Amino acid sequence: MTNAAANNDRNETATADAPPRDFIRERVAEDLAADRAAGRSAAVRTRFPPEPNGHLHIGHAKSICLNFGIAGDFGGACNLRFDDTNPLTEETEYVEAIERDVRWLGFDWDELHYASDYFEQIYDWAVELIRAGKAYVDSVTADQVGALRGLWHEEGKASPFRDRPVEESLDLFARMRRGEFPDGAHVLRARIDMSSGNMNLRDPVMYRIRHARHHRTGPAWCVYPTYDWAHGQSDAIEGITHSICTLEFEDHRPLYDWYLEQLAGHLPVAARPQQIEFARLSITYTVLSKRKLLELVRGGYVQGWDDPRMPTLSGLRRRGYTPEAIRDFCDRIGVTKNHEAVVDLALLEHCLRDDLNRRAERRMGVLRPLRVVIENYPEGQVEQLEAVNNPEDASAGTRQVPFSRVFYIEREDFLEDAPKGFFRLSPGREVRLRYAYFVTCVGVTKDEQGEVTELRCTYDPETRGGNAPDGRKVKATLHWVSEAHAVDGEVRLYGSLFSVAEPDAVEGDWKASLDPASLEVLHGCKLEPALARATPGELLQLERVGYFCVDPDSTAAGKPVLNRSVGLRDAWAKAKGK
Repeated sequence: MTNAAANNDRNETATADAPPRDFIRERVAEDLAADRAAGRSAAVRTRFPPEPNGHLHIGHAKSICLNFGIAGDFGGACNLRFDDTNPLTEETEYVEAIERDVRWLGFDWDELHYASDYFEQIYDWAVELIRAGKAYVDSVTADQVGALRGLWHEEGKASPFRDRPVEESLDLFARMRRGEFPDGAHVLRARIDMSSGNMNLRDPVMYRIRHARHHRTGPAWCVYPTYDWAHGQSDAIEGITHSICTLEFEDHRPLYDWYLEQLAGHLPVAARPQQIEFARLSITYTVLSKRKLLELVRGGYVQGWDDPRMPTLSGLRRRGYTPEAIRDFCDRIGVTKNHEAVVDLALLEHCLRDDLNRRAERRMGVLRPLRVVIENYPEGQVEQLEAVNNPEDASAGTRQVPFSRVFYIEREDFLEDAPKGFFRLSPGREVRLRYAYFVTCVGVTKDEQGEVTELRCTYDPETRGGNAPDGRKVKATLHWVSEAHAVDGEVRLYGSLFSVAEPDAVEGDWKASLDPASLEVLHGCKLEPALARATPGELLQLERVGYFCVDPDSTAAGKPVLNRSVGLRDAWAKAKGK
C-alpha cells in the first residue's frame, strides 16, 4: 500500500527514482545514514500507542498510517502498545476494538505490548531516581501541586516536601504501593527545575495513588505511572528508534529526554529513542477529541461508538468507508507541523467516492416512491432487462432487472408545473427509463388534498434499451423499480454531525452546534429485487442517488437497511476543478 507522500515542510517533488518523503521520513533516512556511517546496525522500530479508553477515530488513522508506513518503507517493524496507565477509564472492550480497527485498516503489528507489561520495571526505575535524589514523594494536594507550579511567565514555588529525605521518600513510596494511603494522599514527583520556562519540567508527577481495578493487572497495583513517565521508558524497553507523537507533546519532549538521560545506565539498549512531533488531524464539521466523543456516546446524542455519523473507524466502517479510501485520504493530506491546518471533510468524501466508484456494484432504488402506470403496456407482462453492474469494472458483469406495467420513480423526478430547466417527467414530457423505454406522462391522479399519487404514462415499445430508432433524443434518464418485484427497505440518510464547520471553536456549549438533521430515516423505500439478498457490509451505488452500505440491522430476510455513505456530487473535485 502507499504511504503519505506530501513533503509539506521541504516542498520537494517526488520522482520515479526517489519516493516522496515527508519531513519525518527525511529525518529517519538521515538517522539511518548516520548509523551506517558510524558502523552501527540500522533498524527502524516505531510504535502506535493508543490508550484503551475509547474507539479509534480518523485522527488515529493518520498516526497508524504514519507509524506502520514508516516501518514498512524502511524495512523495519511497528509495535502496537496500549498505554494503559489509567485504570479509571480503560476497558478490555476498547482493547479489542482497537485491535480490530488496526487490522481492518490494513495493518498488523510486529509485537503487541501494554504499558502495564512494564509496571514492575518502571517502578524499580522510579526507586532508582529517588535514591539518586532525582525524585521525591510529595504530600500536598493536587490543587496545591498546580498552584505551586505557577504560571509559565513566573517561577514556580518548591513544595515544602521537595527536600524530603531520600529514605523517607523510599519508605512512603513503598507504602503507597502497598495501599496504605487513600487516593490523593501522596504523589511521586521528579525533581527537575521549578523555575523552568517549560511547565512540564517543574517537578512533574510520576506516580499517583488510584485504588481502582486495572483491566489487566486487576488489584495488583494501587499506584499508577503518568503517561510522561511510562512512555519514554516503554519505548526504550521495546527498542523504539522513533517515537512519533502529535504536536501537543512537543513541549513534553525535554521531559521525555530528561527521564531517559537519568536512566542511561539502567536502560536495556544503548541507543535512546527520539521523539518527533507532527500536526494532528482536524477536519471540518467534526470533533476528534476522545473526551467529546465519549460525551456524545454517554449522553445519547449518537447511537454508540459505531454510529455512522461518528468519526470513529467503527462508525466510518458502518457508514461504508473502506480502508483503501481512508489510507488514500491520509496519503493526500501528508504530514506537516502546521498547527492551523484544518482539512475539508469534502476531501475525505472524495476519497471514498473515488474508491467506491471503482468497486461498488450498481443497483436501483427509489427512496420516496411515486407510482407510475404505463397504460399501453401489456397487463401481466414482465421483461427481464439487462443492467450493468459496474461501468468502471467490466468483470463485474451484468444482472437481470424485471420491468412491468406498474413501477415507481422518485417523487422529485416529477413536477406537474415544471419550470424552465426541469427536464425530468411532467405532463406531455418524454423521458428515458434506465435500461428500459421512453415514456411520456399523459395524466395524473390526485388525492383529496390535491397531492399527486399516481402518474399515467405511455411507452414507445421501439425504444427498448433506452434508444429511439428514429434518433430522437430526451434530456433525462430516470431510475425506477417494478412494483410487483420491489423489495421494501429502510434507508438512513446520514449527513454531518455538526452544522458548523469548526465545532471546536464554538463558544459555550459545543454540543449546541449538533445538526438535528444529520440523520433522516426513510421507510417504505422501493429497492430492486437483487437487494433482498444483500448482506451487512455490502457496498453499492443506488443509481442517481448515492453510495450506500448495508447495515447490520438488516436482520429480517428481504428487509435491507441501507446507510448512505456519500452522495454522488463531488464538492471537493468541483472546487479543485477536477
